[in-house]
Amino acid sequence: LHVKHLFVAMTALIGVATVATAEAPSVAVDIAPTHALVATVMQGVGTPNLLVQPGVSPHGYSMRPSEARALQDADVVFWVGHALTPSLEKSIESLTSDAKIVEFMDLAGVTKLPFREGAAFEHHEDDHDDHDDHDDHDDHEKDAEHHDEEAHDDHDHEGGIDPHIWLDPANASVWLTEIAETLAEIDPENAALYRENAERGRESIATMIDDINHLVAPVRGRGFVVFHDAYHYFEERFELQARGSILVSDGTPPSAARLKEIRAVFEEKDVSCVFSEPQFNAKIVDAVVAHGSVNSAILDPLGATLEVGPDLYETLIRNLASNIATCLKA
Repeated sequence: LHVKHLFVAMTALIGVATVATAEAPSVAVDIAPTHALVATVMQGVGTPNLLVQPGVSPHGYSMRPSEARALQDADVVFWVGHALTPSLEKSIESLTSDAKIVEFMDLAGVTKLPFREGAAFEHHEDDHDDHDDHDDHDDHEKDAEHHDEEAHDDHDHEGGIDPHIWLDPANASVWLTEIAETLAEIDPENAALYRENAERGRESIATMIDDINHLVAPVRGRGFVVFHDAYHYFEERFELQARGSILVSDGTPPSAARLKEIRAVFEEKDVSCVFSEPQFNAKIVDAVVAHGSVNSAILDPLGATLEVGPDLYETLIRNLASNIATCLKA
């Protein structure tokens, strides 16, 4: 009798464990900011796996065994796209079997902006590729494909789409909806919770956008130079004006011609601040700017110094705004 009761109890425990394991789908996400958005939607259900670890540049990402296992086990993979992490595309193709793949840059309803050419930026009213109709982006995407296939090795970005698309929080709001609907499709038991989490996330982002608009209003029009050209989306969303960047969008070291061009930006344009980044060698800034000639601060577009989790995205965006506003006010 005791043996029978023990068998029944063990069977019940195994059943409970199976249900608990099945509750959370296995999800892999490329970078910390998008991982935070997925983690926001999954709160109360499970935790997604991060592929590109904090402090690692996605442009030169090389996969580790633990990250390969996360891809192999994934039911869903969320990633920005080839233009940001070109090496990840082959891994997704070779390591995932029946996983659903969601490429954020491919989704309708997001703002997409072209690469900027040269170290000095020109500001045009019509260079903002404005939202809503995905079909409108076809020409840009053809150009981006041409860039990816033929010109990536020499870093000629002409015509391509800038992949730092998460730095427009309005895009993140669109993605929260897509994340929730994707997870609801493969895990209908938790669909309501995914959608509730996404709605809270969208409300929080809307509040954050309002807060940042108020924060940066006094410094709009003041010029600054960024370390690498990653902030086009942030500048457009909040009407800020970078005068140029030391490195190109994928972080390639600057050529002699680019260094000459960016030095001219400091000499000829109204530049109040120059920004470095935690994942790049800040000595390059010293090679371009005379020490003490302008204010300096750090921008962290990937959350390299932040704790991974659902709070990372909003903290990252608010930190960018705060550091820009503080440096320009000074």
